[in-house]
Amino acid sequence: MSQATSRTAQIRKIAKTGDGVAEQLLAELLRDLFGIEAKNVAINHDQYSLNSLNGFFDTEDGAFFFKFHQEEGEEAMSGEYYRADILARAGLPVDQPLLISTLPGEQILVYRRRTDPRFSDVLRALDLNDDAAARERAVEAERRLSEAVLQVYLDTLHPVNAGEVAAEPIHRLFYERLIDPSAGTYPGGRMASFYVDKDFTFPNLTIDWETLSHCRFVVNGIEYRDSLGALFDAAHERLNPSRLTDAGGVVAHGDAHNANVWYEERDDRARLSFFDPAFAGENIPTLLAEVKTTFHNTLAHPLWLYDPAMAAEHYTASVMLDGSLLRVTTDFMPSPARRALLDVKAEAVWRPLLHELKARGMLPADWRRVIRLGLFLCPTLVMNLRAGATTHNAISSLIGFSVAVMAGSEPAAGDDLISRFIDTIDPDNG
Repeated sequence: MSQATSRTAQIRKIAKTGDGVAEQLLAELLRDLFGIEAKNVAINHDQYSLNSLNGFFDTEDGAFFFKFHQEEGEEAMSGEYYRADILARAGLPVDQPLLISTLPGEQILVYRRRTDPRFSDVLRALDLNDDAAARERAVEAERRLSEAVLQVYLDTLHPVNAGEVAAEPIHRLFYERLIDPSAGTYPGGRMASFYVDKDFTFPNLTIDWETLSHCRFVVNGIEYRDSLGALFDAAHERLNPSRLTDAGGVVAHGDAHNANVWYEERDDRARLSFFDPAFAGENIPTLLAEVKTTFHNTLAHPLWLYDPAMAAEHYTASVMLDGSLLRVTTDFMPSPARRALLDVKAEAVWRPLLHELKARGMLPADWRRVIRLGLFLCPTLVMNLRAGATTHNAISSLIGFSVAVMAGSEPAAGDDLISRFIDTIDPDNG
């Protein structure tokens, strides 16, 4: 099946029109795949569905929830999405789908419909209206989940070879978005289509890719060592699957941003559970396993990645081109809930995991670089950050690129939220 005939790609593309055709095609897909008659098909249009589609439908047997992830060129890629049983066997709390299709271009999961909110919705409410008691419940729920995830990482940590690593679908979130999916050339894929040879509009500044890619950022007075172009080049080199065997592999969800996590609240105690294990695996490179979770659940918030229009109303951002430096001033800052979640990730997952890697002689000397490059690719390749290309505006675009550089590059001097996070998880510190 060619990418042009991928049914999930077609449905995701036309769903934006809202004319009912996508819903009809979904019903036909469900009938063909599972032999069910779906009625009242409804597609969710939410800010978290950047590369996926989800929604609801009814049958004579009840109400159901569907979700699928659709990646460019997925039909030509090796491996399968949706190996949900991997997480369940490892003991992680995961909502098991009732129906699964792993056919290329027709990959979809069907769950029994739940009334619980996603953790992303709970946290968004806290971003906009912080409540100390609700924040504490949410953070403690995250801590319990993180402790369970760490235990699985420690229990499953093992040496891996290049073939095992290369077969994992998690690379579709990182390395394979840097290259042409068929030819393997760099720059290609999303990086090329999003940024190369494009113009960028920031507040009071329009700049071309050739200039922007060579600029280094100075954000709120802190200068960063690496330019955008240098970070992409380094990610292409170091995050190549063939170079990610050195820290071993673990069983992991791989894409556990909080729109893939249910939030169940019972008797003032919250419990979290995963769903949509599109990138789950048994040999996921250890240093990549928690990267998407860390970035998308903390540094992408509040608002700038998923709600750029609101971000432009809540925050300010300005920029001045000073030779090869982009001097950015912004009042964006992660909310108390997001900073608390970042602390939990540091204390309950990253620090003990890195300690274990060091104890086993499996911690590469450039572990900081690997983690930072993964964090950098999270925002830059999950969606197009150029103003006007999708939903981003000049302010949210500038904030986005600034946060991406802050995540990917060490400061030339001084420290920031991310460098303090990296220092906290360093097994050589204390």
